[in-house]
Amino acid sequence: MAVVFEKTKMLTDAEFHYCPGCTHGVIHRLVAEVIDEMGLQEKAVGIAPVGCAVFAYNYFNCDMFEAAHGRAPAVATGIKRARTDACVFTYQGDGDLASIGTAEIVHAAHRGEKITTIFVNNAIYGMTGGQMAPTTLVGQKTTTSPYGRDEAWCGKPLRVSEMLATIEGSAYIERVALNNNANIIRAKKAIRKAFECQMSGKGFSMIEILSTCPTNWGLSPVEAMKWLEDNMIPYYPLGVFKDKTKEGE
Repeated sequence: MAVVFEKTKMLTDAEFHYCPGCTHGVIHRLVAEVIDEMGLQEKAVGIAPVGCAVFAYNYFNCDMFEAAHGRAPAVATGIKRARTDACVFTYQGDGDLASIGTAEIVHAAHRGEKITTIFVNNAIYGMTGGQMAPTTLVGQKTTTSPYGRDEAWCGKPLRVSEMLATIEGSAYIERVALNNNANIIRAKKAIRKAFECQMSGKGFSMIEILSTCPTNWGLSPVEAMKWLEDNMIPYYPLGVFKDKTKEGE
């Protein structure tokens, strides 16, 4: 019998711990498939964050490190400078990257570190109880903003891709989403391009992925997909914000 589909060997057989409807599992698979298809199995080194993906080291079938909260880019920098041939990626949520880790990601991009960051933006702190994050939308209710995020008190949500695209050392920055099959396919292509950017020595690359958190949003998985499409994408538009891989740039 012909094999129609085979699970990538870059994922272990460990069962994901994520909540039903969470798209971390989809992102894991996309990253793993890209590494597999690019033949980088022996060169891949990942850095797990503090957050919902804290156990990512159990799922990726490659060398993995665990970083302190927000410090994954610093760990990745050390690994890449020691092993320049490695494919080094950080896997970080919005609380890890855009709050406590803001300085780390900004300066990694500023230095043009040849690493790739997978940035999962679900507009909330997932693991710690659903608190407001730097990416929480204005009016969005969380455990620490029960009446909705107040712009007068908290400012507007941080657009990380747009911010990092202004930094000279960044080479490839793109924002994608996982709300339908077409966007999932685009997300995989973006992840591949980010890894290609790193391996060709262009500089820092980051893929921001708009993701769902049905549990802390208080929605069903299907409703969460619709909420992402109706609320997150208008504020966080999809697309390429920086691309130094093009000829002549």
